[in-house]
Amino acid sequence: MSSIVRTLYPGAWANRELDCPLTKDEKTQMIDAAAEKVSELLDVLRIEHRRDPNTRDTPLRVARMYVEELLSGRFCAPPEITEFDSAEASSELIITGPIEVRSICAHHLMPIYGTAVIGILPADGRLIGLSKYDRLVQHFAKRFQVQEELVQQIGEYLEEKTAPVGLAVRIKAVHMCKTHRGVLSSHNSYMVSSAYFGEMKTNERLKAEFLQECHQLERRES
Repeated sequence: MSSIVRTLYPGAWANRELDCPLTKDEKTQMIDAAAEKVSELLDVLRIEHRRDPNTRDTPLRVARMYVEELLSGRFCAPPEITEFDSAEASSELIITGPIEVRSICAHHLMPIYGTAVIGILPADGRLIGLSKYDRLVQHFAKRFQVQEELVQQIGEYLEEKTAPVGLAVRIKAVHMCKTHRGVLSSHNSYMVSSAYFGEMKTNERLKAEFLQECHQLERRES
């Protein structure tokens, strides 16, 4: 990458957002620079991509995919969260899911796919729209990720923005770095990771209720 591009895009950890969201012009420059590097990679791998109709436009397609889709959670701000009061000031455990998870493993740049479930004990009956949980999961997943850190990032953001009495985040996912390389494990081989906050971390009854609902949702999926 040229020194100009390096100045425009200072490095940040793979699953962290940049200090400032990218402008439209910066995204265009990043796509062009990335396409050039993908071309170099194909050259190193001795793959013809200038005359072969199957790979002629592959460098640009790959660059756009990474910047505009797979890593978009690094280049834009998280979705805004707006709370509202519930009519009955509900303080009971709310569970939402399964939420689709699609991410990229930071170790081998292979897909991760699965589902997330979030449990919330609202503070003073204050709630957020259910679709926001889906949007937040998708936002933090669109990075090169490590699953154990993904649940933590989602939970920490929700805790900071909504200050719930308790919060739980659980992800169950398949890692293609296991199914398509190395041990070539079955697609039924999952990784499960969880993060608990507030009363959900200390109250065993609430934690058991949350996990029971997670298992019910998983049975319904299968």
